[in-house]
Amino acid sequence: MSKIGNLPILIPTNVSIEINNNKIDIIGQFGRLSQIISKYIKLEIKNNFLFLKREKEDKKYKSMHGLYRVLINNMIIGVQHKFKKKLELVGIGYRVSKIFDNLLEFHLGYSHNIILEVPKEININIQITKDKNTILILDSINKQLVGQIASQIRLLRKPEPYKGKGIRYLNEYIRKKTGKSA
Repeated sequence: MSKIGNLPILIPTNVSIEINNNKIDIIGQFGRLSQIISKYIKLEIKNNFLFLKREKEDKKYKSMHGLYRVLINNMIIGVQHKFKKKLELVGIGYRVSKIFDNLLEFHLGYSHNIILEVPKEININIQITKDKNTILILDSINKQLVGQIASQIRLLRKPEPYKGKGIRYLNEYIRKKTGKSA
């Protein structure tokens, strides 16, 4: 039995769900998300709850059962509240700026600037305060997309273990190494 897959999903009053064959559309306050579901997973709506049922008991279908339940739950949360990731640029001269709505320019200590195109579904906010690190805030209704773009940005300059400089998630702990002993 899939413990996660068997849990019912509460459908809030301000969220509507449309089910067509193997496709589910979730419409909420901040937008619309859709997902194609496996033909072996059936969806049922009863009393403001969404239930997922699987047809076969193989390991593959049990894992898909839990996966689709989590994906649909994240979609419902996303169209209601949005997902946020905060990144912190740590280092002297490390900064980010918006060129256009979906283009970011990073100055990360390389010999060149890095320009990154961000999907239009993601809202970008940059907090620059004096004597503090620059904070980049990404938010969207799509949890997977926010996490993927935040990870790509972090990979531009991963935090190094000696001084901790680089791009990190806000409040991420970086284990520091000791340098050379004289």
